[in-house]
Amino acid sequence: MYTYLNVRREGPVEYVALNRPDVRNAFNEELIAELTTWATIAGEDSTLRAVVLSGEGKTFCAGADITWMAKTVEFSEDENMRDAAAASKMFGALNTLPVPLIGRVHGAALGGGVGLVAVCDIVVAEQGTTFGFTEVKLGILPAVISPFVLAKIGRSAARELFITGSRFPAARARELGFVHAVVAEADLDATVRKYVDECLTGGREAIAAAKALIANVWNQPFEAAVSLTAAALAKRRVSHEGQEGLRAFLEKRKPAWSGS
Repeated sequence: MYTYLNVRREGPVEYVALNRPDVRNAFNEELIAELTTWATIAGEDSTLRAVVLSGEGKTFCAGADITWMAKTVEFSEDENMRDAAAASKMFGALNTLPVPLIGRVHGAALGGGVGLVAVCDIVVAEQGTTFGFTEVKLGILPAVISPFVLAKIGRSAARELFITGSRFPAARARELGFVHAVVAEADLDATVRKYVDECLTGGREAIAAAKALIANVWNQPFEAAVSLTAAALAKRRVSHEGQEGLRAFLEKRKPAWSGS
């Protein structure tokens, strides 16, 4: 079904790998379209419980493909608008997946590749990975990915990293909260699996609601958040899944979904 993605399913978990290793998994129109299509289908799959996003070869994602960038040099402003809108749609579809999106990051994540890291809920990076918002060095800027990056690292860190375009190591990404675990290459898959297993112990609907809650509440004043949070909790408590989880806790047993 896909040319530039490798997709495999293991039970309720889907493993999605960018598959353009010869160009360090750089973006072109086709890869963007395939990721958008995949995310749209995955978002409607009620049997899906978690996703692991990675890159084939030596690099997670090096940003935009040089051949694609050469084409955009000749684009009109309207053509660039359409091109940027397609990328925004892709990042938005990944960001709003109702299941955990876990990034398995290695080698480098640059430009738009850092945008992929930003839309992941949980990120495990190999300790030698390099990150960078390098767009200003090309006379452009990290515009499309900025909403997702700012939500992760805030304005202060973005000012430094967007403006300088400097590259930074996985340890710095961990300090910023951009990455959640930094491990040796040999421990990368095992660490990702631990996160996957942990996510499978939560209720699928509850996780989706938790992701929505973060998006709805994080920039709200407390007064506005009160009604949002109360309504979200009340809805979950009376839901079938919420009732099952609470009863399982009281009865000292695992809930029906646990580990499945």
